[in-house]
Amino acid sequence: MVAKKKSKSSKFLTVPTRPVPVDRDRSVAGLLEKMEGAGFGARQIAEAHRIWIDMLDDNVTIYLCGTDNLIPSGMRRLFAYIIKNRFVDVLVLSGTVLFHDIHETLGRSHYQAHPSMDDEELAAADVTRIGDLLANDEEYQEADEWIGSVINQLELSRAYSVREFLHLVGRELAEIAHEDGILTSAFKARVPVYCPDLLATPLSVGINRCRFEKKIQFTLDISQDALEMMQISQKTRNSGVISLGSISGQKMLNATDMSSYITQSSPRGHKYAISVNTDAVPLDVRTPSIGATHTEVFGRLMKNAVTAFVPSDPSIVLPMLVTALSQTAAKFIKSRKHPQFTLIGKELGIEIP
Repeated sequence: MVAKKKSKSSKFLTVPTRPVPVDRDRSVAGLLEKMEGAGFGARQIAEAHRIWIDMLDDNVTIYLCGTDNLIPSGMRRLFAYIIKNRFVDVLVLSGTVLFHDIHETLGRSHYQAHPSMDDEELAAADVTRIGDLLANDEEYQEADEWIGSVINQLELSRAYSVREFLHLVGRELAEIAHEDGILTSAFKARVPVYCPDLLATPLSVGINRCRFEKKIQFTLDISQDALEMMQISQKTRNSGVISLGSISGQKMLNATDMSSYITQSSPRGHKYAISVNTDAVPLDVRTPSIGATHTEVFGRLMKNAVTAFVPSDPSIVLPMLVTALSQTAAKFIKSRKHPQFTLIGKELGIEIP
């Protein structure tokens, strides 16, 4: 009998796609498992869930980066959930995200807009439009004033790192909040929060207002934050990164690689990486196997790192991922050995198990 000759393509065409079935399984985790057999965005969301599970099971240090309008779009409770349950270990968030978090944790809201609303009428009513959402300008200004009240209680004879300041803001919020947000959850779970773009965001307005109106000389030591990020990176055996929103949220982590020569250490790169954003990112940038430009999306990666690039709005993907994790990650969270941080004081204490 003559053996059938294999075609040139046979070594590549080994895993057929599996059409997503319609059934009565209402589990989000079950749906993602089915989507893993598909392609494009469906497969990438499913792989992002699997990679997040792998990170929890592997006891790596997990960084969460976030930018843009994640809180007004309704993601605050999801963030609080993953922080409280230590699905992540280090937060690197835009000042826009943190200001909106303070606003909502103070009991204020964002509101749905309608295309028929006139921008001039909104402005005359002291209402800000954020895409298809609205915010009350007077309530934003109240958040600015509240931030100033926190500064007014501090010992001003020394400088504070941004991370320490945000920890203290979380502590003050926790005393009055009826429901946790990012900063209160991070305070309670002892998760450090870094904000690399503070001066370019609404979070800086409250600090500026306090200095202008009350003549308070409050100083932030941003170099301390950079040093702490270097120390976390140096002590971490393996790491994973989850980036939500613009790829600019990855920049601060990338800077720790560039400064690694200061501590005479070699950056290892991330073992796992997930990026969820709507930026127009070329295929050779978001796929490590094609070229080296993938660092713009994921940062430095270890050889054979596992990645998922989800070309979607985080407000669509994050609810699916977190809901699925609430159904699948319990046993990994229970046995997970995560980093321990001491956040009180200017110096960050770091213990990596």
